[in-house]
Amino acid sequence: MASRYWVVSLPVQNSASSLWNRIQEQISKHSFDTPLYRFNIPNLRVGTLDSLLSLSDDLLKSNNFVEGVSHKIRRQIEELERVSGVESSALTVDGVPVDSYLTRFVWDEAKYPTMSPLKEVVDSIHGQVAKIEDDLKVRVAEYNNVRSQLNAINRKQSGSLAVRDLSNLVKPEDIITSEHLVTLLAVVPKYSQKDWLSSYETLTNYVVPRSSKKLFEDNEYALYTATLFNRVADNFRTSAREKGFQIRDFEHSSEAQESRKQELEKLVQDQENLRSSLLQWCYASYGEVFSSWMHFCAVRVFAESILRYGLPPSFLACVLAPTTKSEKKVRSILEGLCDSGNSTFWKTDDEVGGGMAGLAGDADAHPYVSFTINLV
Repeated sequence: MASRYWVVSLPVQNSASSLWNRIQEQISKHSFDTPLYRFNIPNLRVGTLDSLLSLSDDLLKSNNFVEGVSHKIRRQIEELERVSGVESSALTVDGVPVDSYLTRFVWDEAKYPTMSPLKEVVDSIHGQVAKIEDDLKVRVAEYNNVRSQLNAINRKQSGSLAVRDLSNLVKPEDIITSEHLVTLLAVVPKYSQKDWLSSYETLTNYVVPRSSKKLFEDNEYALYTATLFNRVADNFRTSAREKGFQIRDFEHSSEAQESRKQELEKLVQDQENLRSSLLQWCYASYGEVFSSWMHFCAVRVFAESILRYGLPPSFLACVLAPTTKSEKKVRSILEGLCDSGNSTFWKTDDEVGGGMAGLAGDADAHPYVSFTINLV
């Protein structure tokens, strides 16, 4: 499927069907690799010219917002699928692929009555998408909170000895705890191991000779024990810190270890449940937002066509997907089919000193309504 489409409208001189036939003929003849579709817009409520002009100020801002939310949800889907390693599913609107929904667009009268003022329709679309964006923020925050907790636990389990959980490295027989004796755990820089072994017995009085044993080693540190009298433990900690050795607090408890294991298992399950739920929600919400976006595009085409070509509404809207190399040729075809004299607000570059960017906000102006839809 194409990832970039043009939505354009051309003024109708005689009949929409004859103009449509001419476009089909020209595209087929000069740019046969460009898909072309009718973009069916119902007769919406025009209102006053003032109301249309006022609405046009909000159209670009609201469009950028709706488009931004759709891209945000799509990126969230990609991130969730990348993390879980699952294959991407097609993005759809009520089971219809998004490109098909765009190229075969049908206005939802039940959701957006055509007799409603255009501002009401625009505000309704904006409000619905804003609610979905708020919901997305809450759901993503909940998911990321669990991920952060899991990452913190994993860092403790796989980080350096200075920070990691020691419960899997220390066995009950490594620790002596009695009324008078205590075993402390020292994290020693690898390059200082000789210094530790030659000095730990003299860091304070009442250290049990030859009581230090190496339990584990990583890339940066080694973990040693030292047994001493309980009453001098604080002095030992202070002296060890002064020599660059870190004494880690540790209390062996099988109950605490089991509790940590259960907490980890619960967090892993919570993360998977939230990921699955968020992914499902994102797929459904993307469809809703995309549908809202296409209805919004229809309103834009309608409002801008009237401001460009005047009343009564008489224009033909199309969707095209030209390749990069075909763009200039397609622009030329569209301009050839457009009588710029009928374009009420159109001025040449010379007349306005650089051209009119148009309500669509496109970087370059054309003597017809045109804006781009980027699906990714």
